[in-house]
Amino acid sequence: MGIKEANIYLDNQWNTYYAGQTINGRIEYVFDSPKKVRGIHVKFKGEAHTEWCESRNQETSDGKTESTDTMHTGHEEYFQVSYYLLGSNSGNEIEIPAGKQVYNFTCALPPVLPSSFEGQYGYVRYTIKVTLDRPWKFDQETKMAFTVINAFDLNLNPSYKEPIHIQLEKTFCCFCCASPPLSVDVQAPVSGYVPGQKIPIRVEVDNKSNVQLHLVKIFLRKVVTYRATSPTNQTKKIKDVVLTIQEGPAPAGTTKSWDLTMEVPPIPPSDLVNCNIIDLDYDFKVECVVSGMHLNMSGKKYIAIGTVPLVGMVGQVAPSAPLPSNAETGETSPGSPSQPAVLPVSPGSPMMPSAPGGEAAPGGWVMPGAQPVQPPYQTLYPTLTTPVYKESPYQARTIQERGESNHMLIRGQSNFAPYYPTYAAVQPPPLPQ
Repeated sequence: MGIKEANIYLDNQWNTYYAGQTINGRIEYVFDSPKKVRGIHVKFKGEAHTEWCESRNQETSDGKTESTDTMHTGHEEYFQVSYYLLGSNSGNEIEIPAGKQVYNFTCALPPVLPSSFEGQYGYVRYTIKVTLDRPWKFDQETKMAFTVINAFDLNLNPSYKEPIHIQLEKTFCCFCCASPPLSVDVQAPVSGYVPGQKIPIRVEVDNKSNVQLHLVKIFLRKVVTYRATSPTNQTKKIKDVVLTIQEGPAPAGTTKSWDLTMEVPPIPPSDLVNCNIIDLDYDFKVECVVSGMHLNMSGKKYIAIGTVPLVGMVGQVAPSAPLPSNAETGETSPGSPSQPAVLPVSPGSPMMPSAPGGEAAPGGWVMPGAQPVQPPYQTLYPTLTTPVYKESPYQARTIQERGESNHMLIRGQSNFAPYYPTYAAVQPPPLPQ
């Protein structure tokens, strides 16, 4: 006997917010009988954590070899806000009647936060946990994760407007005679992109050699450096292939030219600004696979992944009509000074399902009258269309932390994946003809 249902709902269907915006939501319980509690408590938390284990073989005094494991960890906490929606820690017992009970909450996010990130050896994660504080009994907890975006504006760094240009050349020796060169030239129009954009890539091959070029492989790679501070300062660097495209062959004595595209998936922005224990970079790597026993050619350039696309470049197609600005609609931007501080609010009406036919959302629920997520930079680029938020391919194994009850209810996905803004309607400039 007790809780039949416990669900957390937020005020946008993607459960996604920008740093400095305000979260509004509710916990909705259904009790099958009256329940005595000390109170109902909500906690918002933002943190980063890194963790990996290293094994080392050591020789003992008697000449035997034994393996020792060392756990390396790092941790940062960005904010923690908690308060009671009902009752208090020191108050008298309160009896909650049977049936559906709804309690609203709100929290203003700090303006300086790193973007959500889920990786192999660490994460930047934001969670809400609501606890039924029960005297003399185990508390009953309900938890969910949400996404925070720290805007990464590619327009603020002129170097991101520079093209990517990788030139590779090699001669091949046979019986002390060098062949004419194999030359490969790879170009992309700019060095900064956002998820949803298709990177135009031109590959030009001039194979004057006597060796066949089997394949030209192009990789978009994620380069993550995890930092630990306990028991000592350590780092761990991981390079993951996000995307691969390839073309070929180019036989000896031929020239080839290929125009390719690579669509950027919903991945976190570069740098993870404001996080000190996880560094995130991306690179654009070219590998040329040749025949015989010869070594392959390769080269790479760093590439930036942002949350605000480059705009106004020569040859760039203007997007369709933008969403009306706040000044036109008379609405207040989320996270503006007029938003409420971190205070509990009175219960309101239940949430309604989002309209069918849209993109799949984490919970599929949204408050009546809730507005789409408004990027804070919308007024800077009035022609920029509103992004579409899509789920990242990189997921958490679980959002349950050490020490948390196995009976805790996880709402949304236990293997949570952040949602990132995508801009399919705002494509980069074309390659020069």
